[in-house]
Amino acid sequence: MANQFCQITRDGHLTIFTLNRPKVMNALHSPAHFELSKAFDDFAADPEQWVGIVTGAGDKAFSAGNDLKHQASGGVMDRPPTGFAGLSHRFDLNKPLIAAVNGVAMGGGFEIALACDLIIASDRAVFALPEPNVGLAALAGGLHRLPRAIGLKRAMGMILTARRVTPQEGIELGFVNEVVPHAELMDAARRWAGQILACSPMSIRASKQAVMRGLDETVEMALRHQLEYPAVSAMRASEDFIEGPLAFSQKRKPNWKGR
Repeated sequence: MANQFCQITRDGHLTIFTLNRPKVMNALHSPAHFELSKAFDDFAADPEQWVGIVTGAGDKAFSAGNDLKHQASGGVMDRPPTGFAGLSHRFDLNKPLIAAVNGVAMGGGFEIALACDLIIASDRAVFALPEPNVGLAALAGGLHRLPRAIGLKRAMGMILTARRVTPQEGIELGFVNEVVPHAELMDAARRWAGQILACSPMSIRASKQAVMRGLDETVEMALRHQLEYPAVSAMRASEDFIEGPLAFSQKRKPNWKGR
């Protein structure tokens, strides 16, 4: 059955997820959360898909977050175990995700971007956690990921004021990787994806898992435990682990297999 709320495009080893509710600024409701969760499940399980880009349909919004009109009308508010957009509570995805933020990224929309590994922003993007303005709180990861990304005081300056932040300030604060003219956004996101795809996918997954798991440990303990991380063990046992040094010694481009 075709997706209703998220368009999926595959280009080689790259998957592009386009949040597709432009009439409501790509705000998400319960059916969208479950659909997206299934899409990210499929991405995680597909050995031929190595990198993902998440963006929004239309020119106005990446995602305005929770569909408040749906909530106010008494609509079902169920979410999958993987959380908001199938991402906020997904902690086992070792494949990198790039958020290509094409407009408003408010509340849950900002939390989707923060759940990705990189944020590439259009110069039209706007970021905020405005939940306190409507009697809510950013409980889909924003209150926890933002302080880890930019430090406590800077994060509290956004969280406690619910203020809007430009992409240029996002660069200064440290949660945006690059700002580009609106028309160049997807080209820029694909450029970043291409740089990742030039590397061994086994190494990329091992690196992401080591970083994320290591954040919960001291550096000493992370160094002790990293060889036990599943993605690191898989990298060391992979064909790519042999191919990389072999290609380097033969002065040729490696032929990554992802296994």
